[in-house]
Amino acid sequence: MSQSFAIALIGATGLVGETLIELLEEREFPVSTLHLLASAESAGQSFAFRGKNLRVRDVAEFDFSQVKIAFFAAGEAVTRSFAPRAQAAGCAVIDLSGALLLDEAPRIVPEVNASAVAGLKPPYVLASPLSPVVMLACVLAPLVREHTLQRLTVMAALAISQRGREGVTELARQTAELLNARPLEPRLFDRQVAFNLLAQVGLVDGEGQALLERRLVAELQQVLTLPELKVSATCVQAPVFFGDSLSVSLLAGGPLPLAQAQAALVGESALELVEEGDYPTAVGDAVGQDAIYVGRLRQGLDDATELNLWITSDNVRKGAALNAVQIAELLIKHYL
Repeated sequence: MSQSFAIALIGATGLVGETLIELLEEREFPVSTLHLLASAESAGQSFAFRGKNLRVRDVAEFDFSQVKIAFFAAGEAVTRSFAPRAQAAGCAVIDLSGALLLDEAPRIVPEVNASAVAGLKPPYVLASPLSPVVMLACVLAPLVREHTLQRLTVMAALAISQRGREGVTELARQTAELLNARPLEPRLFDRQVAFNLLAQVGLVDGEGQALLERRLVAELQQVLTLPELKVSATCVQAPVFFGDSLSVSLLAGGPLPLAQAQAALVGESALELVEEGDYPTAVGDAVGQDAIYVGRLRQGLDDATELNLWITSDNVRKGAALNAVQIAELLIKHYL
């Protein structure tokens, strides 16, 4: 591609931001100038990109009219403060923070609902959904093309890195304290997370539903264009640094033969179907990879319409950064 684009990356010093820098270089994204931005506290750091060291600058002082696309990989407050400024400057926005409502920034998974961008007008404001939504959408899309989906039940074991660098540091610190027989002092979480599972992730509402769970359901319904799909979601905090893992059970509107499900999934570029008798893990398979791994594919014990499976993928790489870069690639190919 002969045309190149000036890009802004807000949140460059975070885990997702760093991975975005790596992917823009790995995938030879047509960048003319890459502007690395963060809060004033993080400004001054440097990152390598295409043989040069780029210094991170204060986002509050940046002129968004200089760039064509802005990735927002910082916190929700940063997106709310600066995304409108970028949009007003005519810059396409790709949000990874979840700060923008679904009708403000449609959630896009390019392998699934790339056509959703066609009905929008520039400057484009789009969002990359939660990592489990990216995983689920890529697995479910080929199935729902051939079968009606009645209900979905998912238990999402989320990696600690969904809390950013602070989460990774907390798990490492707790692990060291326990292994060295020192008193445990939880900080980021309200209790021990190392060698433990927490049955609640983030804040819950008056009905006991975690806000993250509600977001997962709403984003998945939008990406699949199935607003009436019944979804039961439980998010669990797992003591894993990187890699979300999902236990999924779905009910189809009629019999769903295992061979048909396997054939539908094998043809998908984003998926890696693990052979029968084996299963994928976050640490052994997914971390650092671009694929979504699917295993333990099996029918219900007494229901031919039930399909159960296990999914794992790198939440920072595939579930966040790569999906956002693919959205940007979609934009520059067809819309910018």
